[in-house]
Amino acid sequence: MADIRPFRAVRPAEGLAGEIAALPYDVYDEREAREETLRSPLSFLRIDRPETMFPEGTDVYAPQVYQAAGKAIAEMLERGEFVQEDAPCYYIYELEEKGLIQDGIVGCASIDDYQSGVIRKHEETRPEKVEDRVRHIEACGMQTGPIFLAYRGRGELNALVERVKRGEALCRFVSDDGVRHQVWRVDAPGDIRLIAREFGQVDSTYIADGHHRAASAVKVGLRRRQDAPAAERESDYFLSVLFPAEQLHILDYDRVVRDLYGHSAGEFLELVQGPFAVTEEAEPVKPCGKGSFSMYMAGKWYRLEFREEEKAKEQGLVESLDVSRLQRHILEPLLGIEDPRRDERIDFIGGLRVFEELEKRVEDGWAVAFTLYPTSMEELMAVADAGLLMPPKSTWFEPKLRSGLFLHEL
Repeated sequence: MADIRPFRAVRPAEGLAGEIAALPYDVYDEREAREETLRSPLSFLRIDRPETMFPEGTDVYAPQVYQAAGKAIAEMLERGEFVQEDAPCYYIYELEEKGLIQDGIVGCASIDDYQSGVIRKHEETRPEKVEDRVRHIEACGMQTGPIFLAYRGRGELNALVERVKRGEALCRFVSDDGVRHQVWRVDAPGDIRLIAREFGQVDSTYIADGHHRAASAVKVGLRRRQDAPAAERESDYFLSVLFPAEQLHILDYDRVVRDLYGHSAGEFLELVQGPFAVTEEAEPVKPCGKGSFSMYMAGKWYRLEFREEEKAKEQGLVESLDVSRLQRHILEPLLGIEDPRRDERIDFIGGLRVFEELEKRVEDGWAVAFTLYPTSMEELMAVADAGLLMPPKSTWFEPKLRSGLFLHEL
């Protein structure tokens, strides 16, 4: 059962949440991160991407770069830009985008739950990315980016969230992308007990986003436990925001490929027509369901429908995912992309304006783009329940949680 604890959050002082809160560190490349921190000097991105405090060309993995992140947090605390709670509590974190609302409970999840499989994963992690965040946590003495967890909703928790939201919000702001953020503190002893008890009845939670941050927090916790075996410590838990799965919305995570692997456009189109029925379209067409894809090449859009005879050959949950079908039938055999996680000939685009971005990429010289029907929460949970892993870049969640609203001091 899930062990979710309250904690003494370090959080923005009154009136500063909107200036400090930032999108996750891995949403930006270095140029974009530098531009953002110049535009917004209090942005937490300066801490999540501390190389932005150094001249261009600085080794982003140099010890002094990580140390600068910890120093910046200490200075913000000293100036009163961050404050720390006097006692452990939970929070409600609401995000609203285009009328859709999702309400998360902010607390700390157990590294033992991660180890035992109560916290379920669906994505492989890369050691170098985990080590980067390990060094960042150690330098800051804090976990700075929340792990986005999902759980199957519970009526008692839903009722508590709605009741707490009737009170005065701790902070509220609208971010540059139009998402409205609100936070409420949950500090009544009875409510704290109820949240802990209700999560204690939850069989499994699921990492929706933040696999690398979770793995790094666990690595730090286990290392500290080994170095000084003792009573329970803060590093036994990691910062999380938990949402009912039914509130979450997964968007498609699309692909663009730099070249056609030696094929002409005509040859490639003919090869695609083996596993797919292909129809040329006059304008962009959104995939209409599972097994449906769109392709943009040489200034034209095509609808691709996965053939029923190919579906009949599939075995298992992962094989039947559309991201697997695209990889298995087009990306690897026709375009030579065996490892999409590391191949520089492929890029991934998620979000709400994918058609415009995919067309722009192809017009700028990339060869072909594909849009997919979004993976569902049910598919994600089924794969994780089976102990399996999805192909890389299978899900794109929006709205994104902001970093800097809650820090967990170790």
